[in-house]
Amino acid sequence: MAYRMAANQAAMNHDRSVAMPEIRHITVHDLMDALSMGVRDFMAAPTQLLFLGLIYPIVGGLAAAAAAQNDLVPLLYPALAGLSIMGPIAALGMYELSRQREMGVEITWRNALDVRSSGQIMPIAWLGAMLLAVFLVWLGVAERIYIATLASQPHDGIASFINALISTREGMMMFIIGNGVGFLFAMLVLTMTVVSFPMLLDRRVGVLDAMVTSARAVWRNPVTMAVWGLMVAGLLLLGSLPLFVGLAVVMPILGHATWHLYRKLVA
Repeated sequence: MAYRMAANQAAMNHDRSVAMPEIRHITVHDLMDALSMGVRDFMAAPTQLLFLGLIYPIVGGLAAAAAAQNDLVPLLYPALAGLSIMGPIAALGMYELSRQREMGVEITWRNALDVRSSGQIMPIAWLGAMLLAVFLVWLGVAERIYIATLASQPHDGIASFINALISTREGMMMFIIGNGVGFLFAMLVLTMTVVSFPMLLDRRVGVLDAMVTSARAVWRNPVTMAVWGLMVAGLLLLGSLPLFVGLAVVMPILGHATWHLYRKLVA
């Protein structure tokens, strides 16, 4: 009986160690190292054409919709900014490439599609659905902010809207409040997903365990993870400036870097 109890306790401890792994303390140096490793992974298997094929239909569709319907113009910027919420889903193939490369596999961009054969597709899909829900909530909140601020100012088209945004008190209020609330949504997504998607690819864990581990990683390293969030936002902004072309390089590199950050954070 005592032996059986000891065996059961050992099994419980093992399960807990799998579900709730140790979280390491990291520094800004680790962030830079993860980013450097992400660049090397990208150079080993460039995937910019895949991301160009993903980015431009989305951006073009949003711009065309906004141009066709004046009511959608105020949601153009929140929609484009909110695409970063869905970034971890787009980066799944990059996580898989980095995972295979660290195992010594000779990779090409086609290996990014191997994520389809992962035994964790269902948990990944559930987490992706959660992110989609967060994205839709963000769009709803952004619309409410617009209604409470700039909706009273007449505008006709994108140029007129931008002029009202930068030249009126209501426009500045919308800009400040919208970006502040957007920052909170970004921090929520960072907390939910900074290690959860890589962990789901790497280990047989559930969505809740992966999200709790991600939250623990942020809680253990609040300042460093805030710096990482700012780095991601800055790089995405930099990649967006030349007509979004730079995102085809920035997003894959950030995806690879996130995998290596996961390795540094989770024992």
